Amino acid sequence: MMDLLDQAQAVGALRALDVQFAHVIARDRHPAILLAAACVSAEAGGGHVCLPLSQLMPEKLFEGRYPVLAQQIWQAAGSLDPQQWADLLSRSDAVGDGALATPLVLQGSRLYLQRMWQSEGDVARFIASDTQSALTDESALRKILDALFGENQGEIDWQKVAAAVAATRRISIISGGPGTGKTTTVAKLLAALIQLNTGRPLRIQLAAPTGKAAARLTESLGQASQQIFANDRWLALFPQEATTLHRLLGAQPNSQRMRYHAGNPLHLDVLVVDEASMIDLPMMARLIAALPPQAKVIFLGDRDQLASVEAGAVLGDICRFVEQGYSPERAAQLQRLTGCDVSGVEAARDANVRDSLCLLRKSYRFDASSGIGQLAAAVNAGNSQHAIAALHGTFADVQGFPLAETEDYQHLLEACVEGYRSYLKKVAAGDEAKSVLAEFSRFQLLCALREGPFGVTGLNERIEQVLQRGGLIRRPIGPSGRWYAGRPVMIGRNDRALGLFNGDIGIALRDAQGELRVFFQLPNGDIKAVQPSRLPAHETAYAMTVHKSQGSEFDHTALVLPNQFLPVLTRELVYTAITRARKRLSLYASDKVLSMAIRTPTQRRSGLTERLLPLELVPSERGE
Repeated sequence: MMDLLDQAQAVGALRALDVQFAHVIARDRHPAILLAAACVSAEAGGGHVCLPLSQLMPEKLFEGRYPVLAQQIWQAAGSLDPQQWADLLSRSDAVGDGALATPLVLQGSRLYLQRMWQSEGDVARFIASDTQSALTDESALRKILDALFGENQGEIDWQKVAAAVAATRRISIISGGPGTGKTTTVAKLLAALIQLNTGRPLRIQLAAPTGKAAARLTESLGQASQQIFANDRWLALFPQEATTLHRLLGAQPNSQRMRYHAGNPLHLDVLVVDEASMIDLPMMARLIAALPPQAKVIFLGDRDQLASVEAGAVLGDICRFVEQGYSPERAAQLQRLTGCDVSGVEAARDANVRDSLCLLRKSYRFDASSGIGQLAAAVNAGNSQHAIAALHGTFADVQGFPLAETEDYQHLLEACVEGYRSYLKKVAAGDEAKSVLAEFSRFQLLCALREGPFGVTGLNERIEQVLQRGGLIRRPIGPSGRWYAGRPVMIGRNDRALGLFNGDIGIALRDAQGELRVFFQLPNGDIKAVQPSRLPAHETAYAMTVHKSQGSEFDHTALVLPNQFLPVLTRELVYTAITRARKRLSLYASDKVLSMAIRTPTQRRSGLTERLLPLELVPSERGE
C-alpha cells in the first residue's frame, strides 16, 4: 500500500504530508487504515472538514482524476464498501467517537481529523444553542425600527426584518449580495440597540477577517452613522473603528495561541463581524470561544462568495437553513416588530438557527440596466448561457475579451498599464500616501491562479516589465531592483509587532528625507510607514488572487482566467471576482472556460449542516 500511496504522491493526488500522516497513524498495520488516514489529511488540505466514507470508493477517490490508480489502491485496501469501511475504522485504535482523544473521529459516515471534529462541534453547539433574547417591550423596538427604516408600505423591507432578527437574538447572520445594504442595515441595527439600552453604554466592537475589509467596514459604517445620528451624544456611542479578527483575538507572533479565549474572554457586549464567508472553521471556533456568555454577535456576509482558503464553508453551511423560512411563531413576532408579513413555515426537521437568519434580497446598487448585476445573477444561478449573453451584450459596465492569441494577452497587459497609470502619476508627482493608496484601489487585476502566465506571479512580472518600458516605474538594476517608488505590495503573513496582517496592501514611496518606505492605511484611516527590510512575507500586488480580493471593492475590476479549464475555476470564484467591481468589469477569458467554471459549483464537505439539525445532539461528543 505504501508504494501505491507514493505513486499517488508522485502524480499530485496526495501530498507528502498526507502520506507521512498515514504512516504515523496506521504504522503499516492495515492498508485500509493507511488509505483512510492519507485521504482524510488530503481532504483537510483541500478545504474540506471531513471525509465522507463514500469518497473512499474507486469512482470518487482522488476526485476521479486517476481512475486506474484509484482502482488499484481501493483493491489493495480490501475493496471495501462504505459500511465495511465504517466497521473497520470503528475497530481501529486510531479512530474514536470523540469520547477519548484519538487522532481520527468517526461520526456516522464521516471521518474527521480530531481537531476538525472538535471545531465543528463547538461551532454547531454555539449556533444551535441560541434562543430568542428577552424583549420586554416590543412596542419600543417597533417604534425605533419604524423611525430608522420607515413604516412598512406593503413590500417586505428585508433590511428592517434583518435588524429585527438581530435585535431579538444573541446570534444572528445577515447575508446579502453586493449593494443589498448589509452595512446600512447593521448601522441602523446598532442605532436601535444603542437607543434600547438603558444601562451603561454598550461596548460595541467591529471586526473583519482582513485589514482591507476592516478599513472598508470602518468607512462605510462611519458614513452611515453620520446620516443616522443628528447629535454628537448618540454619535459618541457608535463604534469608530473596525479591527481584524487576528487583532481582535490578540494573535501571538509565530503561534496559534490567542490572547483572548474561553478562559480570558473579550471585553464587549456586541460584536459585528463583516465578510463572514471568509472565516474558516478553526478561526470561527476560536472566535466564538472568546465571546462572553451574554454578548450579542452579528455575522455579515455573502453566502454565495468563495469560502475561506482554509477548511470549511461555515457561512454557506449555516445559510442553507434560509430556505426553511421562519417558524410560525418567529414570523408572527417579526411582523409585530416590522409590519412585514414574512410568512412562517412549519418544517419537519426545523433547525433553531433558521430564526436567526435573514437574507437581503434587493440590490440598491445594481438594477436591470446594470451588466455587473445581470452577470453576477446569471453566474450565481449557474446559467452560463445568460452570463455569456450579458458579458457580450450592450451593457456599458461589463466587457468580455478573448484570451486565445498572443495579441489578446498583450491587450490585457496594455489594459493594466492604463488601469494603473493614474496612481503612478500621483507617485511621480509626489502626492501624499493617502491619495496614492486611494487612487491605486480604483483598479485591480484579479487572477484565479498563482503561478504561470495567467497567474499572479507571471502577470506581476510582465506588468512590471511593461510599466518599466513605458517609463511609469523605474526599477533599479541589481539585487535592489525589487524596490522602487510606486511598487504595490500585499502582506502574506501576520506581524502583530508591526501591526500588519495578511492581506494588507501598501505602496513604496519616498518619505520627506528621500528614503523609500512602504505606506499602509490602517483601519482607522491613519497612515503607517515601514522600512522595506522590516516587512514580513509579501509580494507585488498589481495582480492578486480572487481569494485575496475578498473584502475589497474596486471601481474597475479586471478578471483573467487561464486559457484551459482547471478544477480551481468555480462558480463561486467567478461570482466573487465579478462582485468586487463597483462601476466596471473587464473579463479576460474564453467563453468555453468561463462556461465550464460557471457550471462548476464549489464542493466543501462538512457535517455542520447536519449537526445543526435538532435530531443530532452534540453535547455527548466530547464525553460530557
